Amino acid sequence: MTAATPPDARSRELFARARRVLVGGVNSPVRAMRGIGRDPLFIDRAEGPRVWDVDGGEYVDYLSTWGPAILGHAPSVVQDALREAIPRGTSYGAPTEREVRFAEAVAGAVPSIERLRMTSSGSEAVMGALRLARAATGRDVVVKTIGGYHGAIDGLLVDAGSGPTTLGVPTSPGVPAAATNSTRMVAYNDLGQAREALDGAAAMIIEPVAGNMGVVPPADGYLRGLREACDAAGALLIFDEVITGFRVAHGGAQERFGVTPDLTCFGKIIGGGLPVGAFGGRADVMAELAPEGPCYQAGTLSGNPLATSAGLAVIGALGEPGVYDRLEESGAALEEAILASGAPVTINRVGSMLTPFFTDATVTDYADATACDTERYAAFARALLGHGVYPPPSQFEAWFTGLTHTGAELAATRDALARAVEALPA
Repeated sequence: MTAATPPDARSRELFARARRVLVGGVNSPVRAMRGIGRDPLFIDRAEGPRVWDVDGGEYVDYLSTWGPAILGHAPSVVQDALREAIPRGTSYGAPTEREVRFAEAVAGAVPSIERLRMTSSGSEAVMGALRLARAATGRDVVVKTIGGYHGAIDGLLVDAGSGPTTLGVPTSPGVPAAATNSTRMVAYNDLGQAREALDGAAAMIIEPVAGNMGVVPPADGYLRGLREACDAAGALLIFDEVITGFRVAHGGAQERFGVTPDLTCFGKIIGGGLPVGAFGGRADVMAELAPEGPCYQAGTLSGNPLATSAGLAVIGALGEPGVYDRLEESGAALEEAILASGAPVTINRVGSMLTPFFTDATVTDYADATACDTERYAAFARALLGHGVYPPPSQFEAWFTGLTHTGAELAATRDALARAVEALPA
């Protein structure tokens, strides 16, 4: 490479090629890195807490493949499980013992799971859970929070209404109004709005710790209040634990906060990085699903033998003593490092997931999150990438630590943070 060659020359070349054959050059919009004002880096490999791009750049990774790399990238337990599973076939479209063991492992860890149904993604799990909730209650309306993201699902791609019972309007072209006119929007952490909106509703779906407006924890008593409000309204409470499941505790956010939902949606971590999802909960509600009940849900790749093998390895590793103490410590260490850098941020953290918001105000809902200085975050993120740290390419996403983010990675992160703060615009 000559002095005139950009350090990301290969990534630039690949992005140019990708734009000719992939829409926007990516397979998921946020990967384009437009939120931080640069083109994407193309990743070549990952190991432990680090990733390497195609130009040889090395980064301490806090994106963590949006959460699943909780054991670090390419952990040996997952590699071993896959090496054993692959020669036995990659897909059967038929039941396996591994599915049974997987469901037993999830039910043994998560307080609310009596019965489980596997899917191929978290979004698919959410779709199944919502259909099931409507079938079980005989009602159509679903309540969700403003800024709560539950997958690119027509009925949940809804903008904010003017009040808690205002019917939503589509956020994206291509989503018909009929798909969203049974969705009610409420502010996260506003229990009064939720109580009003739940009248006649089938369910309320919520991330118990918001992770897609940046990390926003539930206020004291909020989740317990939602449980009581759903019971009073005859509605089901659905926890979307696609991010928090097996992340903030072995039993997820419901274990951490002591609130039991009727249904729970999973993804990300439970597949060890392979595409997988699941939803489950009360046995009487789950019995409404086909083939036991009339509510149809199916998937050829559901319970895929590779995904269940990897997931069993991860769930088993996360059940070892002291794992969540170590994750709590790594999250606290990253929080302390960001604060010590002098970055002008407010940090929300729950365990090993956090977000530094560029604001001096408290962030308790989507309105607070969107009031933050996204331009300064973008400059901060670009500078971190330039100094060997890979943050989420958006102010509205979670940073994740894992079991392999230890002393050396934190030392490198501290140095990069100090340099990034120096590069911030005044």
